[in-house]
Amino acid sequence: MQNTMTSTMPQQERKPRPRWHLHALHVLYYLIMVAFLVFYMLPFWGTLTTSFKTNNEVMTSSPVALPMEVTTEGYVSAFEELKIPLLNSLIITIGGAAGSLILGSICAYALTKFKFKFSNAFFILLVAATYLPFQAILIPLLQTINALNLYDNVLGLILVHSVFGTPMCTVMMRGYYADVPDALIRQAMIDGNGPWQIYAKIVVPNTKIANITVFVFQCTSIWNEMLFALVLGGYDAKPATIALNELAGTMAADFNVQMAGSMILALPVLILYIFMGKYLIRGYMAGAVTAS
Repeated sequence: MQNTMTSTMPQQERKPRPRWHLHALHVLYYLIMVAFLVFYMLPFWGTLTTSFKTNNEVMTSSPVALPMEVTTEGYVSAFEELKIPLLNSLIITIGGAAGSLILGSICAYALTKFKFKFSNAFFILLVAATYLPFQAILIPLLQTINALNLYDNVLGLILVHSVFGTPMCTVMMRGYYADVPDALIRQAMIDGNGPWQIYAKIVVPNTKIANITVFVFQCTSIWNEMLFALVLGGYDAKPATIALNELAGTMAADFNVQMAGSMILALPVLILYIFMGKYLIRGYMAGAVTAS
């Protein structure tokens, strides 16, 4: 009887547990992220503010303080020194990125859609080449470039970046090309298309996001590269990274000019990410899905 009455009595409503600890964790997470963001952006902010200061104010104020008198004399002086090297860097970057993209795309197409003897061994060697330190091959590379009469030549740097960027491009694009259905390849073969026609009509159009992703990645790597530029660039083919380093001078340094030059050098890559960022994210996400 007591059990029956107990079962028929309305159960007391449970009070929701306080979730103040969850809100506190969220606040803590956001505080940590903001702290990391400030720590990460502080050098950029110091570079930006210093680039708009006069040289006298740079010496007497904090790097992160706003300029008392905004001036663009640092940008004018920096651009005057960097305009030819910037043009060299632009040509080298576009040419090297396009060359490595084309070569890597062809290699990835061959390794994913055609089975031949030692194909796996060839791919392993390509992967190993991505971990090869460039310092280990600088002397024979310099001798080869000299033998080809391409030292201190923009074409020589384009050739070097195209060749040494091919393994990385192949590794990156192989996963994307593996997702192209083999049924499309077989149907194209039945229709009488050859390997190059299949590559141009089917593989490349179906992997546009992959091509953009790899191209942006290569552009960033080549634009910021210094080792090959220092060893092979000489004077006439000097890229902007080397010219920016030379702004430091030997006896005195104009920090506002150096910081302005750094901002000028970073601007093309920033613009590239602003306009191509959405394709880059889609490419990385597609690669993550492929990898899973």
